[in-house]
Amino acid sequence: MIKLFDSELKVMNVLWKEGDIPAKEVADRLNREVGWNKNTTYTLIKRCIKKGAVERSEPNFMCRALISQEQVQEAETNELIDKVYDGSADKLFAALLGRKKLTAGQLERLQQIVEETKD
Repeated sequence: MIKLFDSELKVMNVLWKEGDIPAKEVADRLNREVGWNKNTTYTLIKRCIKKGAVERSEPNFMCRALISQEQVQEAETNELIDKVYDGSADKLFAALLGRKKLTAGQLERLQQIVEETKD
């Protein structure tokens, strides 16, 4: 799986939300959201292209995400579980549950997820 840094994920988030858009629009969006100048955004887009996460096409330097948000979320979650929780998903789950009170609806949804993932 492709390893993306936080700054590269900001570029990917724009593409996941908007779909295929020109690099100029990505730069305009990130300028408004995080204050980056156009050169910074273009550098990050080029890094994402080199990593195989983004495809560039002409005209207008159109950008398209080549990996899905779900793929990145799964890879990042697996890395977190391996690195911080000794490969134990239940330790991560317990840590998340211990952080804040959940509503009845949230608990019900978690129960559904547990039921769906049973062997």
